[in-house]
Amino acid sequence: RFSTPMIAVAGAVADEILACLAAVEGVEKAYVNNGGDTAFHLTAGQQMTAALAALPGGRMAIGDHHPHRGIATSGWRGRSHSLGIADSVTAVAETAAVADAAATLIANAVDLPGHPAIQRRPARDLSPDSDLKGRLVTVDVGVLTDSEEDDALRRGAAVAEAMLSAGQIGGAVLTLRDRHRVVGLRDTGLPLPNELEHA
Repeated sequence: RFSTPMIAVAGAVADEILACLAAVEGVEKAYVNNGGDTAFHLTAGQQMTAALAALPGGRMAIGDHHPHRGIATSGWRGRSHSLGIADSVTAVAETAAVADAAATLIANAVDLPGHPAIQRRPARDLSPDSDLKGRLVTVDVGVLTDSEEDDALRRGAAVAEAMLSAGQIGGAVLTLRDRHRVVGLRDTGLPLPNELEHA
């Protein structure tokens, strides 16, 4: 899948700063939030709870026994440009850099290529120094049918499932308008509302 060297930069910076904090004697729990790409350090018996902005009241608790130490979110409504139409994709992975890259790739896959209701522009028209250059990025998502939204989410969920099966992520939450898909995350303490559909 298409990516650039910038795909994991925010998460990588969070990982690097966290490593400095974790090296300080006596630090049992710490986190670095680099604009939503978050790395965290947990010693034995420690736990952290992360809020999932896409899910009203959504919380995810991760303890020291979980291997995941990174959470990141991507989507067309975020700070960075997206090739897809996901409002947000939050991924959990071993590091923040991996979560950052995974969230971006999954969000890019939540898409309906060629759909007339989706407006796109070359990335360089929006940000002249964008590493996406002339690639078309999403600038607006118009009216979609329920089945179209489900189809777009299925595309992204398939990528997330592949990453989960390969051991690259611990799971992801995909959001498009009022629809959500959850892949993995069943052992992270995430309280899932009844209406959430598991991929």
